[in-house]
Amino acid sequence: VQLQASGGGFVQAGGSLRLSCAASGRSFSMYVMGWFRQAPGKEREFVATISGSGGTIFYADSVKGRFTISRDNAKNTVYLQMNSLKPEDTAVYYCAANQILSRTAGRYDYWGQGTLVTVSS
Repeated sequence: VQLQASGGGFVQAGGSLRLSCAASGRSFSMYVMGWFRQAPGKEREFVATISGSGGTIFYADSVKGRFTISRDNAKNTVYLQMNSLKPEDTAVYYCAANQILSRTAGRYDYWGQGTLVTVSS
């Protein structure tokens, strides 16, 4: 499966952005989808993940209550709605696909190219 992330940009603290990740290929609903992020000089970290049906969702503690992951299997797309953004949310955001629900980047088989989110204070 090929993944294409979009929707990043520049926003002031407290603002919102919605990231999208479009997947090509068949059987999108069979894949667990995850969002990860990597800030300059830091390791890639887990943000959120959603099961194929959308029925199981996990968030990192740092984004819980502010970010919402969702998916539209008819459109082969997963979303990350980011509200109340903080400067520390600044990072390149990556979407990823896997067949096992996991918070570990190494367990994901397919990755998008990343989209930059910059939050100013």
